[in-house]
Amino acid sequence: MFMMMAMRHYVRIATFLAGASLWVQAQWLNNPDPKAPRTADGRVNMTGPVPRVGGKPDLSGVWQIEAGPRGPGLYGLGESTNSPFFGNILAGFKPDEQPMTPAGAEMFRKNRQGTGTKNPQSYCLPDGVPHGILLPEPFKIVQMPVETMFLYEVETIYRQIYTDGRKLPNPDDVRPTWYGYSVGSWDGDTFVVDTLGFNDLGWLDAGGHGHSEDLRVQERFTRRDFGHIDVAVTITDPKTFTKSFTINFVEKLLPDTDVFEHICLEDEKDVAHTPK
Repeated sequence: MFMMMAMRHYVRIATFLAGASLWVQAQWLNNPDPKAPRTADGRVNMTGPVPRVGGKPDLSGVWQIEAGPRGPGLYGLGESTNSPFFGNILAGFKPDEQPMTPAGAEMFRKNRQGTGTKNPQSYCLPDGVPHGILLPEPFKIVQMPVETMFLYEVETIYRQIYTDGRKLPNPDDVRPTWYGYSVGSWDGDTFVVDTLGFNDLGWLDAGGHGHSEDLRVQERFTRRDFGHIDVAVTITDPKTFTKSFTINFVEKLLPDTDVFEHICLEDEKDVAHTPK
């Protein structure tokens, strides 16, 4: 069973790679943003001033995680390499210092062996929080007065972040979901998102680190210039990790384009060949 899951996952990656070069050129019709600052040659000035709406930074745009020089891996529109956190949410820790509880370590072991929860990427399931913005694939932020939307290209799925002043609900009153229940507020020029209400089916990375329904995530988004958002994500789950920890990364603007539909199960042919 594990081998079938792995094969399906690799087929999906191979299909993605085969079309990546085409997507880079044909992700969407080129539609220059009239409000974007530009250099003398007409290119978007990625270090230009931060756009603002109502006095606050406007996070709206199409984004993708920024990483180092290109090497082997899965690529999206921006041709960036995988973030280390994409494959391992605990990449910032030494192997013998990873803060997993016994239950968290056992969950990780089972997931790696294919006997635990299903790998969302192999089964066309949602990537969750924060994994959805760690993928080397685009997502779109739509910032509105009382709500901010994250539109993920992968699986063509969305996430709602309420900014109308409401507080997080009692965890017992929330139906567990893949993306949880999110409320956002501003701390100066930093957009702070707190989320709870997760189910226990998601993975925090592609490597198999899972979580319980007690997971809490806080994300802090600071748009430092026109083309970059500094992100800090704090993960708390006492059933899975012995302490809270924070990861830091950068989202880079993909200007003059848009997200495109991505239907994982479209033209799916694996199931017919899977043993019953």
